[in-house]
Amino acid sequence: MNIVVGYLPTPAGRAALRAGIAEATLRSADLVVVQGHHTKRWGRHTGPEDTEAAMQEDRAALDESGVSYELVPVAHDADPADVILEATDRDRTALLVIGTRRRTPVGKLIMAPTTQRLLLEAGCPVLCVKAGYDAV
Repeated sequence: MNIVVGYLPTPAGRAALRAGIAEATLRSADLVVVQGHHTKRWGRHTGPEDTEAAMQEDRAALDESGVSYELVPVAHDADPADVILEATDRDRTALLVIGTRRRTPVGKLIMAPTTQRLLLEAGCPVLCVKAGYDAV
């Protein structure tokens, strides 16, 4: 049984990873971390040096968790939603964990396209975690 996490080194992505580790521990499941890449689209949340530091911290958290995990990179020309959905279809996936961030009142009318696709097309339950969530 697998838990798939859609991960970016942003506050929301890091919260999703923490929640994914907690769920994998709780369910004695393996973790599949679909790792996005730094783009200008989310670059406003973190700089390249912060991104590298966050990724190193998160990799250490994965190693320390004792959970068996696999990192699946998203190619720069690939649609992250496609890669995440393929990961959920590949094996027995019990849960998909993704991060969300706060939106302005106008932004609440429009959901991010990747998030929307994952919620609508995933063949397993989806857990959306808000930025700042800290699994205990």
